[in-house]
Amino acid sequence: MASGKIAKKPSSRGKPAPKTRADKLREMRAARSPMARARELMRSRLFVWGLMFAGGFALLAGVLATWAREQPLVAVGEVMLETRLVREPFRAVDEAQTRQAREQARQRTPLVLVADDAMFSELQRSISQLPRTLASVESLGDVANEIRSAFALDEAGFQMVRTQTTDGEPAALWVERVGRFIDNVRERPILNADDFQRTSQGPPRLELRRAGGTEDEPRTIAADRDDDPVNLDDPEGVAGMLTEEAGRAGFDDPAVLAVLVSRVTGETRGRDRPSYRLDNSLTTEVQDAAAERIEPIRQEWLTGSVIYRREAKLTSGELELLIAEQAAFVENAPWWRVWTRRISVAGAIFAVTGIAAGYIALFCPRIRRSAPRMGWVAGLMLFTLAVAVIATAAAPRLDALTAVVPTLVVGAIIAIAYDQRTSIALSTMHALLVTIALDRPVGAFAVLVVGIGVLAWQLADIRHRDTLIRAVLWLSTVLAISTVGVALIDRPATGASLLQTAQDAGLSFVAGWVVVALTFFVLRPIEEAFDVTTGMSLIELRDPKQPLLRELQQRAPGTYNHSLNVASIAEAAADSIGANALLTYAGSLYHDIGKMNKPEYFIENQSGGVNKHEKLSPAMSLLVVVGHVKDGVEIARDHGVPRSIMHFIEAHHGTTLVEYFYHRAQQQAQQNGSDGNDAPKVPDEIEYRYPGPRPRTKEVAIVMLTDAVESATRTMSEPTPSRIEQLVRKIADKRLRDGQFDECELTLRELHVVVESIAASVAAIYHGRIKYPTEKPEKRTPPQQERPATTAHATDAPEDPSPPKDTSE
Repeated sequence: MASGKIAKKPSSRGKPAPKTRADKLREMRAARSPMARARELMRSRLFVWGLMFAGGFALLAGVLATWAREQPLVAVGEVMLETRLVREPFRAVDEAQTRQAREQARQRTPLVLVADDAMFSELQRSISQLPRTLASVESLGDVANEIRSAFALDEAGFQMVRTQTTDGEPAALWVERVGRFIDNVRERPILNADDFQRTSQGPPRLELRRAGGTEDEPRTIAADRDDDPVNLDDPEGVAGMLTEEAGRAGFDDPAVLAVLVSRVTGETRGRDRPSYRLDNSLTTEVQDAAAERIEPIRQEWLTGSVIYRREAKLTSGELELLIAEQAAFVENAPWWRVWTRRISVAGAIFAVTGIAAGYIALFCPRIRRSAPRMGWVAGLMLFTLAVAVIATAAAPRLDALTAVVPTLVVGAIIAIAYDQRTSIALSTMHALLVTIALDRPVGAFAVLVVGIGVLAWQLADIRHRDTLIRAVLWLSTVLAISTVGVALIDRPATGASLLQTAQDAGLSFVAGWVVVALTFFVLRPIEEAFDVTTGMSLIELRDPKQPLLRELQQRAPGTYNHSLNVASIAEAAADSIGANALLTYAGSLYHDIGKMNKPEYFIENQSGGVNKHEKLSPAMSLLVVVGHVKDGVEIARDHGVPRSIMHFIEAHHGTTLVEYFYHRAQQQAQQNGSDGNDAPKVPDEIEYRYPGPRPRTKEVAIVMLTDAVESATRTMSEPTPSRIEQLVRKIADKRLRDGQFDECELTLRELHVVVESIAASVAAIYHGRIKYPTEKPEKRTPPQQERPATTAHATDAPEDPSPPKDTSE
């Protein structure tokens, strides 16, 4: 003013304009947009874990898929759905012709007959020494009966043979002729009936071998008329052959011929001792050696040559040609053709993996928030994919079983562990991976999707064993029907195709039983691995005979009855919004088990007398009351209570304020200040709150609200429906404004439905009753001073003209 200058108004240039409500709403929407959530996720450590799991899964799944696509994946006798042509010219062994040529070589290979060398040696020695034996006696009667019988000696033969000596020894000519006779008999095998039949129908030549060794080269004889073996069961044939061979050896006297024939026939036929036996092991060895000497027959296959045709049954030769063509293509085709196909398959696998990973990141918070769960899901899908690929490659004819069961097991496990939506999405991705890896048609993918839908429908809540029985009947029937329907569309209308369709339908029916059986078998490991609790386990937990519930009933009966009331009210509320009513009931039974350690400090377990909290400071009372949450968690952990139930124990109070002791502490601080002491130290509100956590599920939020309402309602003097509804709405509004429902997915509409359900249930339990008249009117006494509440729910006392006596849990 002194300088004569007018003070300028400070400029607002450069200051941001105040944000309007519309600007704030736009910022909130932007923060909640998928792109914003994606950017936030990419900055977290879990994103790195998820990227590692997804990358590792895609890499291994791509290797499995490319390996499987280079396998035959078809079986002999299967009706082909397409015509397969040669892609690159190659020379390959014609297995059918090679096998035929080797079989012909086997058929031409002589049968191996092994001589009875001991018999031939005995015959030669016996016949050669016969003249000396007979020369030592004077008459036929002096010859031993055994010798006479063996040679069938008569007087003519006796006289003729005994003359064949020189100086008491067999004549050299006699010995020479006997040797030739035995050698001739070696060339004409005498066989038993079985061996004779086989040689007569076998190859045209026979191989004669000495027994037990190869001192001499094996001799091969022609099985023609002159050298035919002789049947031991044909006496005339044997005698004729021996007479012929004896004549060829130089014996011409009929008496001597009779002696020789009698001796040999007595040794062979009389003792059932053929001169040769067919050796099967040696014959097989010789035949295999002959077959191996046949060189493989190779054939030139040009591009476009037909390997197999549609509608035809696959033969073993065609399967071998297919395998050879696939190997030749990888070896001979230009590298870019081979790798283009491999990269395309791997790229498809990577794309499906990316879709599955993105779905988990956007719509599966229970999985994306836990690295172990991401690892479990990736490992489960990779393991089942490997089982489907390897089992189908090993037994392609059973693909209706091997390619279906692993995918449906994934669907069943995820449906039990998480929810139906996640199961349908991830198992559909798995079905797509199996379809790509095994090169299956669209119809096979459709069968898998139908099975996935049935499983998600039937296994949404497993409460009874009947659920599994119903699931297996539905699943097996639907799989069989869908298999038949798809086959009638994809396959040619032939008799063989219809028969194969019936077989595949039977395998699909069996697949449903296998899936449900495996699911039931791994039910307990699923609960432990994925930290979930199925309906069957929840039913076991709600049994009053459970040791933990029995202990609660004995040590804190008031708390037990309170828990029963909370359970029945909360179950109806959960059912009204489609939440898990069974989990809510079970969690309600266990939510206050921590009060067992100090039951006398909670009003529902007190039976009159002095309240223990009157002798304690507010801080000490707070420790006792709040401590029941920590004690409950420790008790539950020691007894193996599932994690889903433990969350009810730790979060049924959330981070609510223990108002009674908080106000009491404030009053004591003010009294200390009014007595002339130092300035009162007002307690901080945060010190009188439960440590949390807040409810993360709808079910726990319902139990939190029901717990508070049930405790507060018991203190109302006149619990009319309107007053109860007013109380419920007040408590719900207080919890909502306090942010206790911020971390769960409970919507305002659902909260409204829950409030109405709780009000109706509580009104049905605590409804007013008719006061019956008495003979003498009751003497009215002046109202006594109300005892203050001593536990956590003092904040939930209703605004009632007659204040409640107690609002404890």
